[in-house]
Amino acid sequence: VNLHQLGCDVSCMDPRPERLNEVSEQVPVENVYESANDAFRDAAHFDGVVVASPPSFHVDQCISALDCGLPVLLEKPVSPDLASTQKLGVKVKETGVPLLLGYTYRWWEPLIEVKRMLDSNAVGNLLHVKFVMSAHLADWHPWENYQDFFMASKELGGGALLDESHWLDLMLWFFGMPDKIFAQIDKVSSLEIDTDDNVDMLLEYKNGLKVSVHLDIYGRPHEKYIRFTGEDGTLMWSMDPNRIAVGRGMEEAWENIDYKCERNDMFLEVAREYLTVLNGEELKTCTIDDGVKIMSIIEAARKSSVQGKTLVI
Repeated sequence: VNLHQLGCDVSCMDPRPERLNEVSEQVPVENVYESANDAFRDAAHFDGVVVASPPSFHVDQCISALDCGLPVLLEKPVSPDLASTQKLGVKVKETGVPLLLGYTYRWWEPLIEVKRMLDSNAVGNLLHVKFVMSAHLADWHPWENYQDFFMASKELGGGALLDESHWLDLMLWFFGMPDKIFAQIDKVSSLEIDTDDNVDMLLEYKNGLKVSVHLDIYGRPHEKYIRFTGEDGTLMWSMDPNRIAVGRGMEEAWENIDYKCERNDMFLEVAREYLTVLNGEELKTCTIDDGVKIMSIIEAARKSSVQGKTLVI
């Protein structure tokens, strides 16, 4: 819908005919395909490819697109595992065809401002950062049973750790790669899924910064926030309310900056950057190299959880 709104002619591939019908009811669709192979036979008619399938299909579909010379906009995460992510990274470098990775919060206006504030040392030397994402899976797609959603399936690449790697990407964007990690990855709720629904991580940077990350897909009410505690105060970002807040004293007195941007705005900005890439401009915001680093953190988290100890990344 966003690409159509930005002036693109759109064709769609989905193995489920009802989903193709749903898209066709929202926007004009040039062609529909029920398999990727059928779609790539028409590669000469396309300028680019958006890969937004379940993660287990990402790498193969991206490689097919790159082999056809088609720039890719890839939904996060790159894939369910580090090895296939690295394989795609090699393919991108071999072909020279650009791949834009859609960790969409990098395009979110309040978080762009947070990054600017951190870069300008707004609350002094950072000591601790807390990332929290808690949102019940059944609320995500209320029009379908959550058990049928790919997020419920380990085989398809679902689960809290992979899907909510948004927050690891933000950590990477803000601070770079951490040095050490301790993680616990569990299935703790009564959700009818076969993948993880709870992730807790403690990460450490060489400069001494401590970071905690909590991700779950069973919580209500939903929470999404980041709290940055520095020597000179605390910087808070929250999704609801859509706000940045700075506190510098002992009392709960905050300087608030409220935002009215809509969630879809970040997706529109991703699409706009992708169109600049199709027009020959250099990819700038989120690359396959970022995806490899994120999967390196995820792989280390999995090993830490199994071994029950802190690991060097």
